[in-house]
Amino acid sequence: MLRIAVPNKGSLSGPAAEMLHEAGYQQRRESKELRIVDPVNDVEFFYLRPRDIAIYVASGQLDIGITGRDLLIDSDAHAEEILPLGFARSTFRFATKPGTVGDDLADLKGKTVATSYEGIVAKHLSDNGIDASVVHLDGAVETAIQLGVAQVIADVVETGTSLRNAGLEVVGEPIMKSEAVVIRRIGADAEEAAKSKVQQFLRRLQGVLVARTYVMMDYDCRVEQLEKAVALTPGLESPTVSPLHNEGWVAVRAMVPAKEAQRIMDDLYDIGARAILTTAIHACRL
Repeated sequence: MLRIAVPNKGSLSGPAAEMLHEAGYQQRRESKELRIVDPVNDVEFFYLRPRDIAIYVASGQLDIGITGRDLLIDSDAHAEEILPLGFARSTFRFATKPGTVGDDLADLKGKTVATSYEGIVAKHLSDNGIDASVVHLDGAVETAIQLGVAQVIADVVETGTSLRNAGLEVVGEPIMKSEAVVIRRIGADAEEAAKSKVQQFLRRLQGVLVARTYVMMDYDCRVEQLEKAVALTPGLESPTVSPLHNEGWVAVRAMVPAKEAQRIMDDLYDIGARAILTTAIHACRL
């Protein structure tokens, strides 16, 4: 069986389980379940602490896993990202009290940085030739400056509200941008990399990603307006065009980006297209 590590809690857990369900895989019914077997798809899922998943995958005991890019890099595990999943996006940045340092990374020289992601921060500073101390703290790090543990913190920043509430401001460029990713062990041999179950798993997730990004659009238009209509809805390879019973009219079907669907419908209507419909795509293979 294909052995897959899945986050058991936190912001990664729910979206990962939802994506796997959409991809046709059985998922656990209770949060206390740490392992389930999906015999139909010949897959075994292990529900693990997100921070530990890269370690398990790197050991070779599990074939692949879903975790955050930040957790993968911070672990320094012998594993690599093979597919970004588009959820749990975040930005990792430095923050401090106003006036402590400037926006130049060199201003961190000689400072102490508190963070829950020591691996990421130490590597970032080292890669940029910055000699600074890194203090590891678990959990919220905003109070580290107030308590004198560090002059600067490095943490995940979404809206920045919690930082402002602590009297801090973001400084410098982002350290990294993270999201949920599928990972596997670095150096997996060619035979393992070509295993049909791994490839099938990745195709299924890619199908979910595409299905979430596109909608199917159907509409009718006159033949003389077909070229203009097709230019608006080129589809992936090309749209499907079928003649209608009424002479001079055709029916067109194409996949279009979901975020642009309303604009495309307006443009189609303006050139004379009618009966314009969109439907959700639940699964696909490209």
